[in-house]
Amino acid sequence: MENWSLISLCVLLGLTSRWTVSFHSYSGAGKPPMFGDYEAQRHWQEVTYNLPVHEWYFNTTNNDLNYWGLDYPPLTAYHSLVCAYVAKLLNPEWVELHASRGYESHSHKLFMRATVLFTDILIYIPAVLLYCFYFCDGSSKQKVAVAFCILLYPGLILIDYGHFQYNSVSLGLALWGTLGLGLGWDLFGCLAFTLALNYKQMELYHSLPFFCYLLGKCIKQGLTGRGFFHLVKISMTVLVTFALCWMPFLFDPKQPLQVLHRLFPVGRGLFEDKVANTWCSLNVLIKIKTLLSRETQLFLSFALTLLFVLPSSLKLLSKPTLWQFKLGLVNTSLAFFLFSFQVHEKSILLVSLPVCLVINEIPLIAIWFLLTSTFSMLPLLLKDGLLLPYVVTSLAFLFLSLYLLSAFERSTEEELRLGLYRKLTRRWLPKLNLSQIIKWKFWFSLVAMAALSFTSVWLKPPAKLPDLFPVLVSVLSFLHFLGFIIYFNQLQLMEPQRKKSLKKTN
Repeated sequence: MENWSLISLCVLLGLTSRWTVSFHSYSGAGKPPMFGDYEAQRHWQEVTYNLPVHEWYFNTTNNDLNYWGLDYPPLTAYHSLVCAYVAKLLNPEWVELHASRGYESHSHKLFMRATVLFTDILIYIPAVLLYCFYFCDGSSKQKVAVAFCILLYPGLILIDYGHFQYNSVSLGLALWGTLGLGLGWDLFGCLAFTLALNYKQMELYHSLPFFCYLLGKCIKQGLTGRGFFHLVKISMTVLVTFALCWMPFLFDPKQPLQVLHRLFPVGRGLFEDKVANTWCSLNVLIKIKTLLSRETQLFLSFALTLLFVLPSSLKLLSKPTLWQFKLGLVNTSLAFFLFSFQVHEKSILLVSLPVCLVINEIPLIAIWFLLTSTFSMLPLLLKDGLLLPYVVTSLAFLFLSLYLLSAFERSTEEELRLGLYRKLTRRWLPKLNLSQIIKWKFWFSLVAMAALSFTSVWLKPPAKLPDLFPVLVSVLSFLHFLGFIIYFNQLQLMEPQRKKSLKKTN
């Protein structure tokens, strides 16, 4: 009974924090003619409700693709259509073709926020709770604490309930896929992840670990016997799920090609805005976008991404365990974020989800990363008028997670998995306290992020450098992420397997 009370309290507080943030502004509020992501989601409801399926992704007189044209996979379009039917019942003006463009009202904002909350309750929150209770070590109270900290992660709350998106749908489906693999329900895991991929194409960040884990498992079972039949079942599950999701677009060859063209807009360039990845940071010194051709940019991003995902993927392929899978998700998604083509600042949420999955094992590092990921989106959050919720949610997450997860008490060299660093420093600095250094770095990092947050709000940049503070935010965040990818790679590649993970996945 006590456990259920704690779970209920955990969920209630998580929902309260979400709904409180939803009272604040959203992307593009009162900013015609393009507005922002809020209007994009509303416009997709308008398009999917009023136009036939074959026009959803095409430029027509009734569907101007230059005005928030649909550029997500079919499952997002179907979700928009379902929301549109509800909107039509509540107020037809919300989805009226052409006339509803830029529609804003308190009641409509309430409806849109409610649709995000509903999907959270339906998909994301149950997956978080099940993951924590099945795969987190410790007492029931410890598992509730982990779930609570994951639900309080400010980055996802601020983007979905502030800026306005439905990231919890794709991330929730990916988490259901992880649950499926962890429980040995591989076909269910494939189904869930394929749905995630058909909701947002950015789930490709997670695709390699799913592929390598399942293929590695089939290889271990023997590709000439049971493993082969298991691989066939997995392949059929993926193909059938894709076919069902894309069925309305398969009758005309032009349709799937146009959808793919919309999903992967190479013409948009190497990166957008001030994203905390390699290319944006390097662009401060070398104007890559100007000096290099589009083809060269594509090749470089592909080569570097492949270089950084390959070690993690090969390790997971050879040792397909849940622990390796989670680290593979972190390393692969972070490599995609840092080096791939056409990255948005919000894509860091795709890295944050797998980091949440290891928060019970390495709490201090995970908390550090999650706070950094939220900070990396600061320019976007300030643009949307979300300063207050950014500060409050970040501070609440910081202090509650440090306390509930005993992050500092669980920060010995062994618990932080610093074995490789100890080997490297043992000869020259045998008395070096690596654990204490990590703690000092953590606090120094937080002070730097807080100071830059303050200056971004209260100080005016020089007239010649109007983007000074957003650039500093992206570069500082990038340096953090570079350190994190080194840490998580050594963690996956060098550390022995955890017995508990082996037991759960074999």
